[in-house]
Amino acid sequence: MSLETIQPRARRPRPKVVTLTEAAAERVREIIGRSETPVAGLRVGVKNGGCAGQEYVLGYAEAADPLDEVVEDKGVTILVEPKAVLFLLGTEIDYETTRLASKFVFRNPNETDACGCGESVTIAPASETGTD
Repeated sequence: MSLETIQPRARRPRPKVVTLTEAAAERVREIIGRSETPVAGLRVGVKNGGCAGQEYVLGYAEAADPLDEVVEDKGVTILVEPKAVLFLLGTEIDYETTRLASKFVFRNPNETDACGCGESVTIAPASETGTD
């Protein structure tokens, strides 16, 4: 068989690292719309800290970094920090309002534990099994 007859394998679409609920997307669009400076997107990451070991980080970015994972969801650009991709794979970000607080909530299938106050979590990197 010559190399000319080998067809490239069709790639499956890559799953989004993170997604937003409609409530979260609406809140992000609202905040970005009121910004006095240009915003390229919502930056999402994970940092070491808190009693459970890790904390989610949200912020607004003026530009994408070259190694960011760029996700478009519900009209919002999400910039995932490269070191956080395996920790956030499959995460849904929601925005909840209760009588006492309004906040973004992460529903992460890679979370293995959380502290009692809900401010920090323990996250295991996603396995490469089943993801190509």
